[in-house]
Amino acid sequence: MSFAGVPGLWGMTNTAATRLSRIANVCIPVSDQDAMIDFYVTTLGLEKRVDVPFDENMRWVEVGPADAETTIALAPPPPGTATGNVQTGITLQTSDVDAVHAELKAAGVDVDAEVSRFGAPVPPMFWFRDPENNTLMIVEVTD
Repeated sequence: MSFAGVPGLWGMTNTAATRLSRIANVCIPVSDQDAMIDFYVTTLGLEKRVDVPFDENMRWVEVGPADAETTIALAPPPPGTATGNVQTGITLQTSDVDAVHAELKAAGVDVDAEVSRFGAPVPPMFWFRDPENNTLMIVEVTD
């Protein structure tokens, strides 16, 4: 759910010009790309969009929902940087948050005990953790 483009919402406006046009991808630094690909593709049902070598022994991997423009890069971290235990800020959308919560819980994914419901305009949501303990959110958005 996004309130971008809603005129005057909370009195905020954007008058700055920019050459930036879109969010291309978001990145989660991971230590085991194969395990993370398996989780994001097999367990979450995302598509693997890119898997190419770069540098000497590294790969650039991107996954994302079908037809989504923005992807999640599952990339090796910069040298000397730890992986895991990151609050990613990534939010995935669904039209049935309760069904997704039940499916992921049944699959053994570390999900919140229940779906959070704060009332309008905040959508129902829950957080889950991937195998490296990175936290993402799933929200229900209905048209």
